[in-house]
Amino acid sequence: MLAKRKMKSKELAEIIGITTANISILKSGKAKAIRFSTLESICKALECQPADILEYNESK
Repeated sequence: MLAKRKMKSKELAEIIGITTANISILKSGKAKAIRFSTLESICKALECQPADILEYNESK
């Protein structure tokens, strides 16, 4: 979605008020959780729905 919106991770981080390191963790799929408020802020900034940026992967 960042590419579609022609937005850099740094710009998104500034808009939603989290660090670029946290954006990187979210982008890499290494985050174990995300706050609903953070997800909401990301969706507002990118003008998308949660399903546009989340993917389910079964953990073993």
